[in-house]
Amino acid sequence: MGSKYPVLSPKAVIKALEKFGFQYVSQKGSHAKYKKTGNPTKVVIIPMHNEIAKGTLKSILEQAAIELDDFLKQL
Repeated sequence: MGSKYPVLSPKAVIKALEKFGFQYVSQKGSHAKYKKTGNPTKVVIIPMHNEIAKGTLKSILEQAAIELDDFLKQL
């Protein structure tokens, strides 16, 4: 059975995260930092590579406290 996490571009992940209230903070090298508006403890790092691997997406969603189903609805 395959993974339920899709392989996505950083642009698609960022667009969905922004719908959850995350905003760009800074970038160092090829990694961008996004912080949740009104909750400075929710910070996620997005690798700005060609695509974001399934395991990396899982980690990003765990850090952001977003359920996969909710995230996929925002794509």
